[in-house]
Amino acid sequence: MTEAVVLKPGREKPVRNRHPWIFSGGIRSLPAGAADGDIVDVRAHDGQWLAAGYLNRTSQIQVRLLSWKQNEAIDDAFWRRKLCAAIARRAGLAADPTTTAYRLVNGENDYLPGLLVDRYDRWLVLQAGTLGIERRKQQIAEMLLELSGCVGVVERSDHSQRREEGLQPVSGHLLGEAPPARVTIRETGHAFLVDLAGGQKTGYYTDQRANRQRVAAYCGDGQVLNGFAYTGSFAVYALAAGAKNVTNLDASVDALKLGEENLQRNGYDPEKQTESIAGDVFQILRDWQREAERRFDVVILDPPKFAQSKRTVDGALRGYKEINLQAMRLLRPDGILATFSCSGLVSADLFQKVIFGAAVDAGRPVQILEWLQQGADHPVALTFPEGAYLKGLICRVDEA
Repeated sequence: MTEAVVLKPGREKPVRNRHPWIFSGGIRSLPAGAADGDIVDVRAHDGQWLAAGYLNRTSQIQVRLLSWKQNEAIDDAFWRRKLCAAIARRAGLAADPTTTAYRLVNGENDYLPGLLVDRYDRWLVLQAGTLGIERRKQQIAEMLLELSGCVGVVERSDHSQRREEGLQPVSGHLLGEAPPARVTIRETGHAFLVDLAGGQKTGYYTDQRANRQRVAAYCGDGQVLNGFAYTGSFAVYALAAGAKNVTNLDASVDALKLGEENLQRNGYDPEKQTESIAGDVFQILRDWQREAERRFDVVILDPPKFAQSKRTVDGALRGYKEINLQAMRLLRPDGILATFSCSGLVSADLFQKVIFGAAVDAGRPVQILEWLQQGADHPVALTFPEGAYLKGLICRVDEA
């Protein structure tokens, strides 16, 4: 019989509603005989069975739920079914030869908490974010190779959240063929080089694929500023849409160099059609605003996550306001601001309020043209609203 976690009275509603997390504060007792990472039953205070998931006493989220079907075995067949279902949901992308990079498994939103998998051409990149997945990652990787038809799996479990699970960061070749130093992917027909071992996140931001297309629609014949450019994906899309030129800003010299290679692979001349500037994006925009020498038709802001924890939300909001304020001041009348936040702790409503505050301080009327979010391969389960982390606005900024 599976060991059971017993909840405190009144704490069963989120479990019945299929939220996949149980925090330590909602638990009355833990099973003495279960090891961390083991599958456990979850019962209400009166003994009624509610769900099953895996345990980790080290984490504040002490149980991650996998099944709400009583007596369902959490075995190899279970993991295979879940992976098959996630892969089947991306069948349309898999059949599209113009796109070879996308999210294959999206954690809690694909009902596999703690597991993220991205596909890059013939390779998979796996992130094990929890102890339960860490213990099973080898068997999961074997199943993924078999089910996806890919040739190798790279692990990028090197994010800071693993420490909350009592785990150290891990990255490297996990299974099958090792990838080359750079893998070439296609995204809606554009070609990009991806560093699976050393790039940000799992190497590339597949969640912005649809948004790159939407933003590009406003870039025709314009001078574009691409802030936090990383490896230049927005720049490629902007030039393909007819932009006159693009200025790429990023703190990483290596990322900008890879961005120039991406431009060349897509038939653009970095020396004639773009400018790459390495440095602090905040400071560069402040300097340009004071000097009043540079103005743009379109500004794109796609910064990294500013809010890493609840303690850092206030600072993140100040950062979002400041960077958007400076961007608005650099736009020509009726210019376009495409601005994003990938901080899950900053809601779409709160982000919009921050942009409103920046507009007030800039003294410029602003209209929202489009609301943006993560792509369809990064679905959000209604039972897990925390999965909605990426939000964006395309705005028209009038003259002061």
